Amino acid sequence: MNAFYNLNGVGDVLIVQLTPSRPEAVTTKTTGDVTLVYDESTTELVGFNLFKAASYIKLDEVGRVDLTPAIVEQIQEALHKNEAGIDLNADLSPKFVVGHVVTKEKHPNADKLNICTVDVGDETVQIVCGAANVEAGQKVVVAKVGAVMPSGMVIRDAELRGVASAGMICSAKELALPNAPEAKGILVLDDNAVAGEAFSK
Repeated sequence: MNAFYNLNGVGDVLIVQLTPSRPEAVTTKTTGDVTLVYDESTTELVGFNLFKAASYIKLDEVGRVDLTPAIVEQIQEALHKNEAGIDLNADLSPKFVVGHVVTKEKHPNADKLNICTVDVGDETVQIVCGAANVEAGQKVVVAKVGAVMPSGMVIRDAELRGVASAGMICSAKELALPNAPEAKGILVLDDNAVAGEAFSK
């Protein structure tokens, strides 16, 4: 679950994304100040817009909202007040974590891509990575599926040249870190970093 708010750019509306999927077509249903957004082909609820958001929630952010249990509770209360019939199940676990690259092998269909298995603490995921400096044994920063990059891009399950990829191994520039080098390549962390721990700037 991701939420976005930009009073000056969009107006007093909280935009909530419930799934990282990007449907080809959507249908909507409005109840009070809430507009529900459904994937037209699957009828899955993929998100909603909460209008007059400032009357329900105190928001100071511009862009992505840092969700906390208190904010999720306020959103849930707003949904109930508008009889939207949704019970939120928000995953507030960190989306940027330390990963340990367990294996690396060449992509069979792309010279510049590698297939990595990466331990992210609670699971091991497969990530296709194009960085020339990625190696097995490294500690890296992983943007998990559902993460929102500083650029606004949402990380989704993907398939790159026929190989599934669940997440992204990040560079310092992609993370918008201060003094990030211009040279291409992933950010390699100290060996004592612990897989699964939240990464913080």
